[in-house]
Amino acid sequence: MDDNEPVLPDYDGACTCNVVRPLVEDPARAPEWMPAAVRDADQIVVLVLDGLGWNQMQERVGLLRGLTAMDAVRITTVAPTTTATALTSICTGLPPGEHGIIGYRMQVEGDVLNVLRWSTSKGDARESLPPESIQHEQPFEGHRPPVVVRAEFRDSGFTRAHLAGCRHVPYRMPSTLVAEILGQLQAGEPFVYAYYDGIDKVAHEYGLGDRYDAELVFVDRMVEFLVESLPPGAALVITSDHGQVDVGPRIAPPDPAVLGLVAAQSGEARFRWLHAVPGAAAELLEVASAAHGDVAWVVGRDRVLDEGWFGPKVLPGPASRLGDVALVAREPVAFEDPADTGPFQLQGRHGSLTSDEVHVPLLCAVGVR
Repeated sequence: MDDNEPVLPDYDGACTCNVVRPLVEDPARAPEWMPAAVRDADQIVVLVLDGLGWNQMQERVGLLRGLTAMDAVRITTVAPTTTATALTSICTGLPPGEHGIIGYRMQVEGDVLNVLRWSTSKGDARESLPPESIQHEQPFEGHRPPVVVRAEFRDSGFTRAHLAGCRHVPYRMPSTLVAEILGQLQAGEPFVYAYYDGIDKVAHEYGLGDRYDAELVFVDRMVEFLVESLPPGAALVITSDHGQVDVGPRIAPPDPAVLGLVAAQSGEARFRWLHAVPGAAAELLEVASAAHGDVAWVVGRDRVLDEGWFGPKVLPGPASRLGDVALVAREPVAFEDPADTGPFQLQGRHGSLTSDEVHVPLLCAVGVR
């Protein structure tokens, strides 16, 4: 693989969008690229560790013991490598071009929808843009499994978009996350979904230094305890939505000459969609390539569609949310948009198609019979 080319998701094979379907329907028929231990499992837990990239995990094997004791396979996540898109793909089993959540911020009906907050410039959008009108597909093949997620996420628009119809099992602390998972298994549930966001939060705020290492060790020991506590024959399957890149202070807006041709921005800082002013798409691609081609893959909408970045099929709704030109960071940089801000400047970032962001683990361990 050429390090100068984007790492495209393996939508037909070892990809996060292909993990859930066989585990919900019949683990014995799981594809060959999945860890073999999963095929004999009586119960399945899928735990998504937000922000745990394969490369970051491999760089820290000396710190780990719970995660590294599990059977491991490297797989790809989806594009863009962002939580809103990837979690929806994990839960629905579909590429982004089909489920329609094609980014963390996407243009919908003339405004930019922040998917995680489910808000636009006008505020809360749960009534004006009902989540079910954006993402129609049922999660988990129409089954209604228990989903162990933070209590504060229960009524969010994004939860309605990617976990509609599921039975919510709230937790507030990591210790109760483990207790709730084990409680569902003890109650005889055949399939449990769980989500933990701490690794991603620490990476965003502090980067990939000592604090990130401490969080990863904490999660590793939590996983170790969970595996030791599994009922006989129950399998824990761990994957992630994306990896991370430590960007630090290397954050800047697109070049002024580029912004002069831009009517709006969407996407994320490492996969920034530029929406051209009318009639300027071709010029925007040329100017953006000259300005940012040294640090980013600068690609037009047609290339993204032709090369299947969002999957082999992109439905009209998702296609309408794409911009004209994308700045997809190749180097550890981020493209700032004043409309996309938070309480602090993010240090760890993701969204692009580098190996650090695309490659994620698929881990499995089974309780001793």
